[in-house]
Amino acid sequence: MNDNRTCTMLIVAGALATALSWIDSASAKIEQEKCYGVSLKGKNDCAAGPGSSCAGSATKNYQGDAWKYVPKGTCTSIVTPKGKGSLDPIAN
Repeated sequence: MNDNRTCTMLIVAGALATALSWIDSASAKIEQEKCYGVSLKGKNDCAAGPGSSCAGSATKNYQGDAWKYVPKGTCTSIVTPKGKGSLDPIAN
C-alpha cells in the first residue's frame, strides 16, 4: 500500500470510530434515569433545591432534592446511609 492510501484509510477509520462513540454515548444517556438522594456533596448532575445553580451544587451527601443519572431500573435499589434512592425528590 502506498502512504496516501494508508493515510486515507486511517482517517476514515478514525471518523468511523468517532461516529460510533457518539452513537454509544447518546444511547447510554437514553438508558439512564434521574435518581434523587444518592449523590455525594458537589457530585450531583443537577437540581439541588432552591438557590442551586445545577450540576455540582449539592451542599451535602445524599441530599434529597439533588439527583444523579444512574442506569435505568437501578435507582430504587441503591441503598445509602439515608435510605434508598428515589425517582422523585425526597423531603430533606
